[in-house]
Amino acid sequence: MTGVLLPACAIFFSGLLVFIYFSKQRINLLENKMYAVMILSILFDSILVTILQLFPLNGVSDLELTFVPLLNKIDFIFLILFCNCLFFYTTLVTIPKFKEKFKVYRIPFAIIDLLTVALILFSPISVINQGENYSVGGLSVYLVYILCLLYIMLSISIVLFNLKKIDRRHIPIFAIILIMIFIFILFQLNPYLIVISASLTFINYIMYFTIENPDLNHIKELNIAKEQAEKANRAKTDFLSNMSHEIRTPLNAIVGFSECMVDSNDLKETKEYATDIVDASKQLLEIVNGILDISKIEANKVEIIPKSYNPREIFDGLRKLVLPRIKEKPIEFKMTFSPDLPGILRGDVSKVKQIILNVLTNAAKYTDKGEIVFNVNCINRMDSKTCLMYISVKDTGHGIKKEKLETIFGKFERIDEDKNTTTEGTGLGLAITKSLVELMGGRITVFSKYGEGSTFRIYLEQEIISMEVPETEATEEEISYKEYPDKKILIVDDSKINLKVAQTLMKPYKTQIELAASGIEAIELVKTNKYDLIFMDIMMPKMNGVETLEKLREKEDFTTPVVALTADAIEGTDEKYLSVGFNSYLSKPIDRKALNKVINKYLGGK
Repeated sequence: MTGVLLPACAIFFSGLLVFIYFSKQRINLLENKMYAVMILSILFDSILVTILQLFPLNGVSDLELTFVPLLNKIDFIFLILFCNCLFFYTTLVTIPKFKEKFKVYRIPFAIIDLLTVALILFSPISVINQGENYSVGGLSVYLVYILCLLYIMLSISIVLFNLKKIDRRHIPIFAIILIMIFIFILFQLNPYLIVISASLTFINYIMYFTIENPDLNHIKELNIAKEQAEKANRAKTDFLSNMSHEIRTPLNAIVGFSECMVDSNDLKETKEYATDIVDASKQLLEIVNGILDISKIEANKVEIIPKSYNPREIFDGLRKLVLPRIKEKPIEFKMTFSPDLPGILRGDVSKVKQIILNVLTNAAKYTDKGEIVFNVNCINRMDSKTCLMYISVKDTGHGIKKEKLETIFGKFERIDEDKNTTTEGTGLGLAITKSLVELMGGRITVFSKYGEGSTFRIYLEQEIISMEVPETEATEEEISYKEYPDKKILIVDDSKINLKVAQTLMKPYKTQIELAASGIEAIELVKTNKYDLIFMDIMMPKMNGVETLEKLREKEDFTTPVVALTADAIEGTDEKYLSVGFNSYLSKPIDRKALNKVINKYLGGK
């Protein structure tokens, strides 16, 4: 009966700890759940041990002698549960990424536990008594020792192999492991000492007053939340400051040169101002597109839309886009293709273009002299009909410091911003590029030597459609306008400025143009007029472009082609508008070449 004192004390202190812990508000963390199981398992263990110590082993019935081994085996299950949770707790605290795959990793351990419990339940157990004290032996006891020691050794290994990640939370874990080892050694030396329940209760208290107190956890979580909020607020402030500067720069040029044009009487001077306004407008559009792109990427709204394309034609087009950015700099632009580059590939060609153009533009920005080498190699896997493109862009520019290489793919990061104050850009280009590359299942790397230059390497896999290189049609640099004086066009838009812009862009075609400021007005005009082509804005009050088109299509004799005209330039928008009945699609700002193709197609039959 003397052996009942320690487990009875363990019941009291374990029960008190359970009451305090569960009566307080707790954060729903995985490690907290592990700790909750640990304190409950030791409470039940203490109760079972106390009951067992109350049994007088002399003069008891056979039924009671059967009941004693069964209670001991149930007690063993609680000890295994405690050690299992201690192992997972140690792993979760030491390796935070373990949480992500906890459900997967716990399966093999659950199987081991279940097999061991099954063996314990069906293995013999012997009662060894010495006067009023008793202990147990047999295969069941050894199985418990082996599994518990296994969990303790795994916990020690986890901590030792991650010494660099150790912090104050590991102090009680070290203490716990040492105490458990001491318990097992003591129990082997004197099996009649009933110290396990009391020792494990002591371990639970150490954990509560160091790392598992709900109050301490709340403070910790609040501090983390505060740091995250402050970081987000700083990022927002930096973003607004950066955007204010970047947007105001081209706006300043647009407003300033526009005012100069109003006051100018010199045609040559006015044309120069107009050219500068166009350049500034394109710069502003590029900034806005960058912001929209990064927003779509963060919202997971970017889709891969594969199309067939001629890679040589696409890459040559990118070269033509980059050359004007070099301007008067003493830079030689070199471009080479692998001779076995397929003639036709299939992939998201718009994203491929955006990725490469971002890297080429970056090279042009930060290179003052020397060369930019744009090289495309490939590995063709004919069995799987795939082409692994290996694209490299090497420059002799400013280069990147070693400590900056880790951050250049972050948002709003600009290389040596203090030295490159005259270089345009938001710092979003490489962040967008990396996100798009990874979205397409590819990889991008950078190698750089400060002051000597950088090399960006992009790996993209595309589907092979044909190895044969198609003949490339000659492209016109200047737009050739064809006049259609006998044709009639209706432009529908609720914005007077947009109507004026569209009307001005269509002047070279000498067509008859009528304007409508709403969908309702357009329907009324169509009732009394015959049009050869209609340009329809989508976002209009009362009746939007899609609704207006539906009303027009209700007329049996309505056959006029209708072109969607919208600022919605999200990938896949053209397919969306074609599916609801539009014949074609133009995004705002209206591109003159795209407009020329549409007008020639529907008015000239091309």
